[in-house]
Amino acid sequence: MGAQLRVYKRRIRSVTATKKITKAMEMIAASRIVKAQRQVAASTPYASELTRAVTAVATGSNTNHALTTEAENPTRAAVLLITSDRGLAGGYSSNAIKAAEQLTERLKGEGKEVDTYIVGRKGVSYYGFRERKVEESWTGFTDSPTYADAKAVAAPLIETVQKDTAEGGVDELHIVFTEFVSMMTQTPVDDRLLPLSLDAKDDEDGVAASNELLPLFDFEPSAEDVLDALLPRYVESRIYNALLQSAASEHAARRRAMKSATDNAEELIKSLSRLANQARQAEITQEISEIVGGASALADATAGSD
Repeated sequence: MGAQLRVYKRRIRSVTATKKITKAMEMIAASRIVKAQRQVAASTPYASELTRAVTAVATGSNTNHALTTEAENPTRAAVLLITSDRGLAGGYSSNAIKAAEQLTERLKGEGKEVDTYIVGRKGVSYYGFRERKVEESWTGFTDSPTYADAKAVAAPLIETVQKDTAEGGVDELHIVFTEFVSMMTQTPVDDRLLPLSLDAKDDEDGVAASNELLPLFDFEPSAEDVLDALLPRYVESRIYNALLQSAASEHAARRRAMKSATDNAEELIKSLSRLANQARQAEITQEISEIVGGASALADATAGSD
């Protein structure tokens, strides 16, 4: 019985130590969410306005730019998947990977070859374990991305979009990331970055209204040169915003997972404490029974000798 009590006490100490770790990780993730939310809020207007500017130039000119013109028969697409470098974030990375898998299957169903680019060690490990080809990958900055990181990711993607498909280029560029909706909700989404959609009817922010004024303007040196300058910035800003959205989602998912782990540890400690108390009570009861039994036997022996 004493050995069982020691086992319970050892498990309680182990779970208590784990609880301290998960609680600390929960607090760290909670503190980082605030900064990540601010960065998302700061970057989103820039990305939105830059998208409006590119759309305005493309729709306000007669230029058929390679990065805004739909290919007649698209045969190749690039998919950028954003996951995390670290685990302990619940289903954050697995949900993003699942969304990327669904997108890839859809693109392949349309007869397109898919080139995969990955941000984050979790995605790299997933594809590496399954021996799937990855064109390029980046790691080490998913929890705190900078604009320089976004530029590094965007550079090869812009290059492959500008190439002809016969030379290894792609007709479309898609991105899969986790959108930060709230502290409790983070949703994996896939978005097509290029070719840019020029349907102004879908823009609720007033792009259509601004387009009505576009014929009044001339583009210097030319609309094509303006698009050449704007589109790389557009891709970089959209990727940067996606990285920030994913970072905020990762911290929120980790905070939620660590809180759940802390709560489970508390419940397990309570359960083990009850079992330890029962074992201790059983041990005390057995000792009392042994003492009473020994006293009775001694009394009987003494009475017999008298």
